[in-house]
Amino acid sequence: MNIRPRHDAIVRSLRRNGTSTIDTLATEVGASRRTILRDISALRDEGYVIHSDVGRGGGLQLDPRSVQTTTRLSVQEVFALLISVAAMRAAGTLPFSELADAGLAKIEKSLPADRVRDLRAFLDCLHVGQLSPLQDLSDMGRMEPELLPAFEAAFLGRQLMRFDYRDAKSRITRREVEPQAMLILPPLWYLVAWDPMRDGFRHFRMDRISNPAAIPDTSFRRRHVPFEDDVCPYSELQK
Repeated sequence: MNIRPRHDAIVRSLRRNGTSTIDTLATEVGASRRTILRDISALRDEGYVIHSDVGRGGGLQLDPRSVQTTTRLSVQEVFALLISVAAMRAAGTLPFSELADAGLAKIEKSLPADRVRDLRAFLDCLHVGQLSPLQDLSDMGRMEPELLPAFEAAFLGRQLMRFDYRDAKSRITRREVEPQAMLILPPLWYLVAWDPMRDGFRHFRMDRISNPAAIPDTSFRRRHVPFEDDVCPYSELQK
């Protein structure tokens, strides 16, 4: 069992049983006594209050009011938070923006500096506009969770993306494109990409994308997306 799942299993066991022993926890998670002792020390560093009884059994008890006081987020989770906050701010719908910025700053400190630079560079590719009142939303679907890790790899690694795309007439095609920007026209999200097969920019509604993946060992150059001319022409969205 990896470290994070093991720590979570230990906390669950202590909450469930009230009191436990080092040996019992070691058996439950499949680890040695020494490993459990290191885990308990790490959990205390994270903010959990774990009392121990001196003695042969090594009894442990978790304070029922104890909570984790440090944040452990994956790069993808930080990526999602940055996108969401930036989108809300650009759309003018982010209350308490100063508190949000302060919170994100604390979260970013847990990431390597190069990853923070990458994530902030991605925000330069994020644009927000207004949806045309003519846009039909009757077929709006749900975006696949797999989009986020695919976008992270494709945008930050400048890798081509491959996915299945269902157009407005429900025709499905396989696409390989250069992801250049993300466009948010609430409530719709679009991938703006250069399509080498069509030699031009295309807008792809994210709720119509399925089976997304970055293509390893590929690369592309960053292109200028002419948002200043027309953020998202309605006619383009119908193609």
